[in-house]
Amino acid sequence: MLLERALREAGVPAEHYWIEGVHEPAPTPPDFAYLRARPGGGGWETGVFEQGAYEPVAAHDTEAGACAHLRSLLGV
Repeated sequence: MLLERALREAGVPAEHYWIEGVHEPAPTPPDFAYLRARPGGGGWETGVFEQGAYEPVAAHDTEAGACAHLRSLLGV
């Protein structure tokens, strides 16, 4: 995925983000920004994982929109 490469090249630490099916650090970090398929289908979701819970920030109809939002969450 182009997003993962862009984040690596920007120097974003691997444990700061999680991209479903593409970049899933193990062991799972305690908190991170994420991009995943929207639960129940129908698009994508971005948000933060903190204290063992996913906290959605935004829903996206397109993968490109979700990728752009994850970049902004990470300050890239």
